[in-house]
Amino acid sequence: MTLSSDLPNTPAPRSSATPIILDGRGPIGSGSTGADDSYQSPLFDGLNPQQLEAVKYRGPALLIVAGAGSGKTSVLTRRVAGLIESREAWPSQILAITFTNKAAAEMRERVKALLGQASDGMWISTFHSSCVRILRREAESAGLSTNFSIYDSADSKVTIKRIIKQLDADTLGFTPGNVASKISKLKNELADVDSYARNANMSDPQEVMFVEIFRQYTRRLRAASALDFDDLIGETVFLFRAFPKVAALYRRRFRHILVDEYQDTNHAQYALVRELTRPVDAELADDMEDQGLHVKNLQDASGQIPGASLTVVGDSDQSIYAFRGASSRNITEFERDFPGTKVILLEQNYRSTQNILSAANAVIGNNFDRREKRLWSAGGDGEKIVGYTAYNGHDEAQFVADEIEVLHQKGMAYRDMAVFYRTNAQTRALEEILVRAAVPYRVVGGTKFYERAEIKDALAYLIAVANPQDELALRRILNTPKRGIGPATETQLASFAETNGITFRQAMRDSGGLGLGPKVTGAILQLATLLDSAALMMDPENPAGASNVSDLLSFLLAESGLLAVLRASRDAQDEVRAENIEELVAQTKDFNRENPDAGLVDFLTQVSLVAAADDLDDASGTVSLMTLHTAKGLEYEAVFLTGVEEGLLPHQMSAGEPGGPAEERRLFYVGITRARQRLYLSLAMTRAQFGEVNVAMPSRYLQEIPATLIDWKQSPGMANSRGGTQPRALNARRDGGGFGSRSGTPGQLPPAPKPKTEWANRVTAQVRDNGDLTLNAGDRIRHVDFGDGRVNQVTGEGTKRIAHVQFDTSGAKKLLIKIAPIEKIE
Repeated sequence: MTLSSDLPNTPAPRSSATPIILDGRGPIGSGSTGADDSYQSPLFDGLNPQQLEAVKYRGPALLIVAGAGSGKTSVLTRRVAGLIESREAWPSQILAITFTNKAAAEMRERVKALLGQASDGMWISTFHSSCVRILRREAESAGLSTNFSIYDSADSKVTIKRIIKQLDADTLGFTPGNVASKISKLKNELADVDSYARNANMSDPQEVMFVEIFRQYTRRLRAASALDFDDLIGETVFLFRAFPKVAALYRRRFRHILVDEYQDTNHAQYALVRELTRPVDAELADDMEDQGLHVKNLQDASGQIPGASLTVVGDSDQSIYAFRGASSRNITEFERDFPGTKVILLEQNYRSTQNILSAANAVIGNNFDRREKRLWSAGGDGEKIVGYTAYNGHDEAQFVADEIEVLHQKGMAYRDMAVFYRTNAQTRALEEILVRAAVPYRVVGGTKFYERAEIKDALAYLIAVANPQDELALRRILNTPKRGIGPATETQLASFAETNGITFRQAMRDSGGLGLGPKVTGAILQLATLLDSAALMMDPENPAGASNVSDLLSFLLAESGLLAVLRASRDAQDEVRAENIEELVAQTKDFNRENPDAGLVDFLTQVSLVAAADDLDDASGTVSLMTLHTAKGLEYEAVFLTGVEEGLLPHQMSAGEPGGPAEERRLFYVGITRARQRLYLSLAMTRAQFGEVNVAMPSRYLQEIPATLIDWKQSPGMANSRGGTQPRALNARRDGGGFGSRSGTPGQLPPAPKPKTEWANRVTAQVRDNGDLTLNAGDRIRHVDFGDGRVNQVTGEGTKRIAHVQFDTSGAKKLLIKIAPIEKIE
């Protein structure tokens, strides 16, 4: 297939290696930063010297190292527009690659705003979208039908699930999630089933089974004339390598290739860029000329068509997707891979204050294998970073809620504030306090804690114990985790219960007479016995005494295997789900401590009150809650970076991974550089992790921030150590220069002192169903955590009524009346 129809009939301009001049102005010469100085394009207006150089430079390869907030999108779009405006390239000769459809759409819009219809015909798209277009055009060569299907992740998992079931591979621990994840990783390394099998340990039954699953999955895709998402890039690379003439068509067509976020490319994406930028040898070029493809003006003295000009934009300091296969090596070794590369650093930041940038510079400077750069701002130092040492996660969350309200009262919109965390499990305490404090929020790129499937599963076990008649809860846990109890069996149990006028729970106990088969019947009876045993644990008449909620949940999780199955999975998402369930266990322990006389029903009531709280409406939007990985590419006026502790940031799972702590430091750097004006760093003295409450250590990264940049605060009350002579903040520097180290040895952290029991205003997670409680301005109330106070005003309607209270010792607070742990005292 030829691509001549994609190009204008007029001769194509020469490549940037041999520029020509049209209309008496431009283009900018090869390796030059400017030609006709009498003409200054409006495209260059407002650019700083480094940005201008990046837009104007012409050469075989350009690496733009763009620091956070340095205007890289503007540089990239103006570079594209400049190529077209100066007539150095037709729009159809430009391929600009981004990582998301949103980024591609934004770039298209910005180029069109600069050039109008003159930009039509460019390829500005994601890696995957570009490859789909190529593969559909070259389907015959690729051995595909032109209307091949594309399987998304859900389609792939359904296919893999069927294969696993057919092979009984679940007995070896295989799940659709972990198999799909491993196949995806292999394909991103350009490995297929045959290349993997050649190096596999075929004496290992698991390896043998995986190879068979991979092989059958590959066959099923081909039989369905389908590709999965990872195939799109790999198949395009294989196509170019197997069919040089096809590759030559695209190398001849795309004379300028630009790649955004290059630090996030994986091996397959890197290989695609390499294939597209290789030269076309003389023999192939002559053959193309003979076919009427007009390549003479592209050939150099040797008859070759030089490789396309390649521009990549990225920042190795923001490479945080190693778990997806991204390799920061692609950018750190770019100059070696592409000789003759020009490197331009964009260090002027247009987003953050200098104090925030100085902290970011200090932190990331501790990573090696990076190009040195120093972000700076012309906008002044700004406010100091605020540091806060909390007692526990709820105390930390209350600090966040209070500071959000202070900023909001000063005029900052809720939509301009964000709270970041390393793990999804951290949202539990944050959400509970934000709901109670009447702060409107949304979880970006995730689900609210009590809406997560694994949390609903664990709670369903508790509900089934508390209320044996709750058929919905029983049906939810019937085959969770997998017990081989299918929908047909579930329906049969329900019909049996209805026919005999008994509960679903009793039908489970009587399932032995249903003729369901020994395996299924055994699984149902085992679950019924487990629930009956759990019910006995909560019986006040139990000779051993009634168990608390924490012990009950731990028993149910252990005996059902719900947590063990998630922990044993190789799927990264199951690891996150396990952390969430462990956070729920920690919550039950908090509940036991704070409510020693309360039982299971009280706990479930408290959870339901928080979970059922209506989303608050506010004209200024909502506060965004998200993981640090989700925060990449976003920016906010104020950022709260929570849980800056060892085990969380850096995450404990990174300790055993090569380059893990360095990537975690990059993650911290990304979080810091999302803030425009205000940055808050918080940590807790105690943190619930893996179902246990432990003394938390401050993150090693905090010692890397100069003390002069942070104004440390801490919880009120007995918050001093060393007889009240030293700040209790675990991260405060002491004399000697070390991070809390008396000896001053760099990098050493002191042993964390045991938290004191006296802690005024210690924040709990308690809520209360206030029913029809009516409050008016002037009323006196008593709050479980904040003591006595006076209501200044009440706003909102119905279940969204909010009390604005001035407490005698805790200051001003907002409370959602429906669930606040308060009582009227006057």
